[in-house]
Amino acid sequence: MDDTIVAISTALGEGAISIIRVSGNDAIRIVNSIFNGKDLNKVSSHTINYGYIVYKDEIIDEVLVSVMKAPKTYTKEDVIEINTHGSIAVVNKIMEILLLLGCRLAEPGEITKRAFLNGRIDLTEAEGVMDLINSETELSRKIAINEVSGKVSELIIDLRDKIVSLISNIEVNIDYPEYEDIEVVTIKRIKEEVKEMKVKLQEVLKLSLDGKILKDGIKTVILGKPNVGKSSLLNALLEEEKAIVTDVKGTTRDIVEGNIIVGGVKLNLIDTAGVRKSDDVVEKIGIEKSINLIKEAELVLLVLDSSENLTEEDIFLLDKTKDKKRIVIMNKVDLKGNNTYNEEVIKISAKNNIGIELIKDKIKQLFNVGTFMNKNLTLFTNARQISLLKSAISSLEDVEKGANENLEIDMIEIDLKLVWEKLGDIIGANYTEELVDNLFSRFCLGK
Repeated sequence: MDDTIVAISTALGEGAISIIRVSGNDAIRIVNSIFNGKDLNKVSSHTINYGYIVYKDEIIDEVLVSVMKAPKTYTKEDVIEINTHGSIAVVNKIMEILLLLGCRLAEPGEITKRAFLNGRIDLTEAEGVMDLINSETELSRKIAINEVSGKVSELIIDLRDKIVSLISNIEVNIDYPEYEDIEVVTIKRIKEEVKEMKVKLQEVLKLSLDGKILKDGIKTVILGKPNVGKSSLLNALLEEEKAIVTDVKGTTRDIVEGNIIVGGVKLNLIDTAGVRKSDDVVEKIGIEKSINLIKEAELVLLVLDSSENLTEEDIFLLDKTKDKKRIVIMNKVDLKGNNTYNEEVIKISAKNNIGIELIKDKIKQLFNVGTFMNKNLTLFTNARQISLLKSAISSLEDVEKGANENLEIDMIEIDLKLVWEKLGDIIGANYTEELVDNLFSRFCLGK
């Protein structure tokens, strides 16, 4: 990390401004050599300076240059940000000049990677930066900002400190085995503190699993027999004519997808082929896909026809989805009829846009959206973090079991150290080069 890197931090394309970010020991020297304005070597840190980028006596652009001197910067290195006019030609020309003068083009995520490697942020905060950039909903923004601000890291650091204190107690016990009362106190303390930690982490894990679904979007499958109004419901929820709607049964032969935001949470909607007995080869494939999607669904919107009694297909789908999180919807309430299904249902007319808001309210209730929206929750939201959290809980259970079975104190210490390491892996206290390279490669250029 001794070289100086450069990247475009704004999206390429026409706009009011673009930002070129330079980070490294030579950042100020290199930019100063092409800046016609104040001497950047002499200006105060964290100032914005007006001038021109000039190369070989040619004015390239009128710019504002932000100077941020180490160590109080994002990367803890000298950082320069050149605010140019948002022209692709201008940005490319300045980038070309900076590369000729000794900068290296940054790899995806390399600026944030330097922030991590230089101790400016930990791994969960770095992942929070990526989540914040990619956030599509108000909830995903709130979750990400908690990661970026270090609230998630604080929980882990606090737990690791408690474990270190326990390990220190055990070490005293090992060094002075003649004092039996020390061991009694140590075992008692381990049982109490490990139980408390386990309860806390299990609570965080449950919230994290729910939060991950809400952050990534709820995979929502719309099911029902043919011509029950599934495609009309999809169109009503999306507020656009995404799916073809006709009176002909079997019109939808493959899945149709769309996304909406409900109460700050994204729904990944999937309209499926109507489930019925069919001899049509293509339709049968679509029906098979519909049934298979039930396993993957995080929410099922099961549509029934209020103008008809339950059919064999309805009963099959009610049974098939009974263990899933679902909403049973009685469509076509504008038509005369008498469906005798008397479980909890939401009555709608997708065609006339009646009752659609009731479905959205029920979704928010089912997934406790209000709880997540109204509280600053500490939770983990990616597979890496959640996997390590589960592993740490498993090791805590081993510690608890060992203490209850009066295992040798040094054996209990081994499991405690495992918990400490697993928690450390979450925040990047222990990391491999391969893990870091893989994680930051998913970032966009310039961040």
